Amino acid sequence: MNEQEYDRMLSIRPTSGLQVLSSSIHQNRYEATPYAALEALTAEHPFHQQDGLVDFGSGKGRVPFFFHHQFQLTATGVEVNGSLYQEALENQANYMKKKKNRAGSVRFERCLAEEYKVEKDQNKFYFFNPFSTQIFMKVVNNISKSAEKHPRIVDLILYYPTTEYIHFLHDKTAFHLEKDIKVPGYFEKDEHERFLIFRLNLANT
Repeated sequence: MNEQEYDRMLSIRPTSGLQVLSSSIHQNRYEATPYAALEALTAEHPFHQQDGLVDFGSGKGRVPFFFHHQFQLTATGVEVNGSLYQEALENQANYMKKKKNRAGSVRFERCLAEEYKVEKDQNKFYFFNPFSTQIFMKVVNNISKSAEKHPRIVDLILYYPTTEYIHFLHDKTAFHLEKDIKVPGYFEKDEHERFLIFRLNLANT
């Protein structure tokens, strides 16, 4: 399916390119992950109904809707921008009319990413460069503290990863690089078209 067909299936209003929606130096412009990239990710990295996914900078909700549709897992979108949050809620209402009998759930929280309270059953955290490295560091610290309090395996899923994010995870955290997934048809033209998955395994500690 192409982008428009996926949007129709998931009841998402069409998304057009980049949108500059914040005057804060810490909040990056919103851009939706291509469905082709999400397909490449799920083909190479397992997801399960028992997973709890959090998408930081979730925009109109494409990533939470996609993963709930594919795996019937519980997906949470975290978005600070009011207009995008409202659009996500409208999309959610339309989506749930079609998917009301499915397992799992989709919900959205409007708050600063660094103030989001990580839940003990959340183990997959998605980032498409939504904010500055300073905020990313705080968010990762919150995730790490949650994993220490409630030991489990957690994955950070970075799409189109920045050098700053990568260096921080390598140099300042206990996360290790678990997988490097190149997006077919995209990576050949742009080497940043990839997913890096960093894992923290505290399940047996």
